[in-house]
Amino acid sequence: MGPLDGIVVVELGGFIAGPFAGQLLGDLGARIIKIEPPAGDPMRHWGVEQNGRSLWWPAIARNKESVVLDFHDPDQRTAAVSIIAGADVVVENFAPGRIASWGLDYATLSAGNPGLVMAHVSGFGQDGPRAAARGFGSVAEAMGGLRALAGYPDRPPVRYGVSLGDSTAALFAVNGVLAALHERHRSGRGQEIDIALYESVFALTESLLADWEVGGVTRSRTGSTLPGVAPSNVYPAADGVEILIAANGDSLFTRLCAAMGCPELAEDPRFADHRSRGSHLAELDDLIGAWTAGRPAAEIEAALDEHGIPRGRIYTPADIVADEQYQAREMVQRLPAADYPDPIPMPNVVPKFSRTPGSIRHTGVPLGADTGKILADFGVHRTW
Repeated sequence: MGPLDGIVVVELGGFIAGPFAGQLLGDLGARIIKIEPPAGDPMRHWGVEQNGRSLWWPAIARNKESVVLDFHDPDQRTAAVSIIAGADVVVENFAPGRIASWGLDYATLSAGNPGLVMAHVSGFGQDGPRAAARGFGSVAEAMGGLRALAGYPDRPPVRYGVSLGDSTAALFAVNGVLAALHERHRSGRGQEIDIALYESVFALTESLLADWEVGGVTRSRTGSTLPGVAPSNVYPAADGVEILIAANGDSLFTRLCAAMGCPELAEDPRFADHRSRGSHLAELDDLIGAWTAGRPAAEIEAALDEHGIPRGRIYTPADIVADEQYQAREMVQRLPAADYPDPIPMPNVVPKFSRTPGSIRHTGVPLGADTGKILADFGVHRTW
């Protein structure tokens, strides 16, 4: 049984941020009751498909039960209230005010369930001048400050290849839910949690604001390097493999110089300390790149490993499934999924627990497959 065994979560909404939070809570053992509209969550048909079904869906729907309720029908809204009355947590990512218009606001729901924890995930939060505006993860990445840092200075900002803004908000939602459940042990009371996508992204920006306001430095797009931090870049091997080498600490750099057979570089005034290396970043990258370009990747990696230098290849999916570290930790799972002809690969549960590990108990169900069972479990008499 996972660490959240016994916790009941009702998931409302669709697409990514709310459902990914539900996935993570389900991975940890919570019972996830996903209430979907008659048309289902759009994620059922999102991205790359096989036979009309999203290859993403079995992962984001895993461990969840599916109930179909139409919130435009008063009787079905009442059924949702009855289900939530027996829940510990609600995660919703509708536009602010939407659930209140259906009579599913926190004040109403908590009147019959004072211990209820309710996480609201939205683009701009539940208040403020833009609260009602539509906000997607990509917009959050832009307004949160990350897109301004992504790419090269002579080109427009680039986007990440994954839904980073949504996934980050989901992680903060799970963090908030767990903290609220812990606090409930003391007070016996639940509470609301307000997660804004743009704020979740902004929370990742380290000293971006202080650098500008106090240090007078506006950080911008710098390609594959981080200004003042060297060496920490991707370098080419002779056989075409790209290897990221991170040796920006003083002792790490000394060991890298030894691995390269150039111990004297560690004493070179241009590279002798962190600040000097940052000031001569391009020169240092050229020297390291010249060393890697003349050797196959395996030889480079052996030298780096011998001297304890952090390194990693730029992985494709093929590299991930072939990697012995991924295999040893069983990080890639291939699981059967309803209505899919082939097992679907997906990331395993993170993090790992020593006594109460999380698990993937199933990979989602057809739309509404659990409606009758859930209504019976929560004492709802179906009138529609």
